Amino acid sequence: MNEAVILVCAHCAQLNRIPTARLADQPRCGSCKRALIGSAPITLDDHNFERYVSRSELPVVVDFWAAWCGPCKMMAPVFAQAAQRLAPRVILAKVDTETAPLTASQYNIRSIPTLLVFRDGFEVARQCGAVDLSRLLAFIAPHVDMDSGHA
Repeated sequence: MNEAVILVCAHCAQLNRIPTARLADQPRCGSCKRALIGSAPITLDDHNFERYVSRSELPVVVDFWAAWCGPCKMMAPVFAQAAQRLAPRVILAKVDTETAPLTASQYNIRSIPTLLVFRDGFEVARQCGAVDLSRLLAFIAPHVDMDSGHA
């Protein structure tokens, strides 16, 4: 079991080493002092996506979406609920395919919403289409150690 994990600040991209026992204590970035793990999904884009998913040592679940997409709008509150339930074991992030076309293209996003789970910088699972909360949690669960409170 790791005694600390590396988290990337979504705001300033600074790497932060956080003791696993302190993940639930709302850790803040050592550089910009903003929250590292919140109870809401973070926003990633073409500029910060790769560093964030490749360097964060917690699982990162990414929702690729667009503002014009009806199923994406229906799934947004479900994704937000999952973020509240899974923090601090998992980081949930959103990528708007309209404002991050390079990232969407790199991961071959052809339909939205599409969910990707990343572990240690690698895609380990993919789910296309909107899902309800129970299916979303079931999709994420195999990639998270739910009992220990961390990944």
